[in-house]
Amino acid sequence: MLSDYGQVGLLLAVAIAFPLAAILTSWLLSRVRIRVDKPNPVKEDTYECGVTTEGSAWVQFNFRYYFYALLFVIFDVEAVFLYPWAVAFRKVAIYGFVEAVIFVIILTIGLIYAWRKKALEWL
Repeated sequence: MLSDYGQVGLLLAVAIAFPLAAILTSWLLSRVRIRVDKPNPVKEDTYECGVTTEGSAWVQFNFRYYFYALLFVIFDVEAVFLYPWAVAFRKVAIYGFVEAVIFVIILTIGLIYAWRKKALEWL
């Protein structure tokens, strides 16, 4: 059991150390004057997909796209939480079943709410 946590701890240490090492290396190279830091308008220009931008880069998007994505994430998380419950169904017995039913009921109420607010429409 402890070896499982050791593996998670090792992965966590690598996940923290790797980006910190990159940031520290960049900072040290700028202090030694190896990394060039000469900003100009061409470098600071917005660039996307090889096409020169037209107009302002601060274009406002409709909030419905973000809201729709958030709803997708919420209901996707439902599937992620229900999978371990389904795998361990015999071990969790009635207590786990009741918890899963309550979880699904809460998410169903959220879906009904979003449906009535017409958050699932692309108009």
